[in-house]
Amino acid sequence: MIVTHNGKTPRVDSTAYVAPNAMLCGDVSVGPRSRIMFGAQIVAEGGSISIGAESIVMENAVLRATPRHDLSLGDNCVIGPNAHLAGCTIENEVFVATGASVFHAARVGKGSEVRINAVVHLRTHLAPGATVPIGWVAVGDPAQLFPADRHEEIWAVQKPLDFPMTVYGIERAEADMVKITHNMADWLGSHATDREET
Repeated sequence: MIVTHNGKTPRVDSTAYVAPNAMLCGDVSVGPRSRIMFGAQIVAEGGSISIGAESIVMENAVLRATPRHDLSLGDNCVIGPNAHLAGCTIENEVFVATGASVFHAARVGKGSEVRINAVVHLRTHLAPGATVPIGWVAVGDPAQLFPADRHEEIWAVQKPLDFPMTVYGIERAEADMVKITHNMADWLGSHATDREET
């Protein structure tokens, strides 16, 4: 499904494929010979999403851009089923496995692997050719790698990266669910005027 959002209609190269039940919404561009498979959701909400050449977005993956963060997916990448990318930069030849997540303002270097259920946290820079093991967390710039059970060490690196400000534009001391959902309701409310293209 192709949906115009905020006056922006997705652009798909004539050699690309978008499955009938995949969603492309807003300022999205899909490059030559790329494949957007069944159930994938590629939604640009105020930001833009660029998908390079011969990149594969597998079933039920979610790629999102926000007013604060564009998303860029390079050439010859594979985004696995149920993976989640939000407002990040994925360089060329990257593999993001099933269930993995890459968050806002992160950069994943060329030739890297983010394995099953691994996380690249916000504002984290993963060096070219790096691997985040199954279920591990990469955090910081440069990225440090931790198994998920080392929460206190992860938090020590993650806290200064300031999730509430980076993602929602709200100071941590003032961030609460009322402010967060109020802001999100405003920007997501812009979908009320979306138009499905035929």
